[in-house]
Amino acid sequence: MSEVKSIAVLTSGGDSQGMNAAVRAVVRSALYHGLEVYGVQRGYQGLLNDDLRKMDLRSVGDIIQRGGTILQTARCKEFLTPEGQQRGAQVLRDRGIDGLVVIGGDGSYQGANKLSKLGIKTMGLPGTIDNDIPFTDYTIGFDTAVSIVVDAINKLRDTMTSHERSSVVEVMGRHCGDIALYAGLASGAETIIVPEVPFDLDAVANRMKENFASGKRHSIIVVAEGAGTGEEIGNGIMTRCGMEPRVTVLGHIQRGGSPTHNDRILASQLGDFAVRKLMEGDSGKACGIINNVLTVTDIDTVVNTKKPFNMELYNLALRLSQ
Repeated sequence: MSEVKSIAVLTSGGDSQGMNAAVRAVVRSALYHGLEVYGVQRGYQGLLNDDLRKMDLRSVGDIIQRGGTILQTARCKEFLTPEGQQRGAQVLRDRGIDGLVVIGGDGSYQGANKLSKLGIKTMGLPGTIDNDIPFTDYTIGFDTAVSIVVDAINKLRDTMTSHERSSVVEVMGRHCGDIALYAGLASGAETIIVPEVPFDLDAVANRMKENFASGKRHSIIVVAEGAGTGEEIGNGIMTRCGMEPRVTVLGHIQRGGSPTHNDRILASQLGDFAVRKLMEGDSGKACGIINNVLTVTDIDTVVNTKKPFNMELYNLALRLSQ
C-alpha cells in the first residue's frame, strides 16, 4: 500500500445519471479507509480556482438516487493549456492532496491524463451517457439514458399507431451510436441510424413506404445526432416518399432524472474500486467493467483508442425489425 492520506474527487464535462452515486462511493470508501477527501466544485475550473471543500459522511447523504452532480460541472478552456494544467497540479500539491478521482467522459479523461503526466496520482471513472469510453462495457449514466429513450419511444409508438403515422426520434450520440442502438433494439424501432454505419436515406424512405403498403400503420426511426439531425432525416423522407414523419428531439432530458439501479450499482463499484487502486499505488488509470469484472487500463491508452461499435447487436436489430 502506498502512503495515500488525502484524495480529491471532481465531476467534469456533461453530467450523467449516477455521478452522484460515484461521488458518494469515492467519499465513503475514502473515509472508511481513514483518508481525508475533498470535493472539487465545478470540475477543472473549480480546481484552478482552488474551490475545494472537505467532505464527510453527511456531505454525500441522500444523493445516491439524485441525477446531476452535487459537485457541479463546468467547461474550462484554461485547463486545456499547459499553464492551466501546471496550475491545477500545483493547487493539489499545495493542499497536500495525494490523489484525484475524475468522473467524466473523454475530455475529462484528457485532463486527468495531463495531470498524471505532471506527477499527480489520478483515477478516471467513465461518467457519460454516450457509452463512448473504451475498455469498459458500460459507462455511468448510459443505462438510465437508454431507459429514458425507450420510455419516450413507447409513448410515441402509442400515438403514432393511433394516427397511423411515423416518428423520427433524435437521441444523443455525436460520435457513438450506442444510445440509438440499444434503445432502438429495446423498443423495436424499424430503423436505427448511427454514425458508425453508413446509411442510404433512399433505402430508409423506401422501407417506410413498403411497410405502410404491406399494412403496417406506424414506423419508428431512431437517429443518433452524430449521423444527422432528426429534422434532416424527416425532411429527407418527406422529399423521397411524400410521407411526413413527426420529429421528436429528446435532447437533455436524456441526462436527467434518477439513475437506474444498474447505474447506481456500477457507480458504487467503480467509485470504491478507484479509491482502493489509488491506495495500492496505481495512477494514471481508467476504471471500467468488462464481462462483469472491474478493470483498470492506462488512461493514456484509453484517450487514444476509439471504442468499437457492436455490429453484432446492430445486425440483430436489423434482422428483428422486419
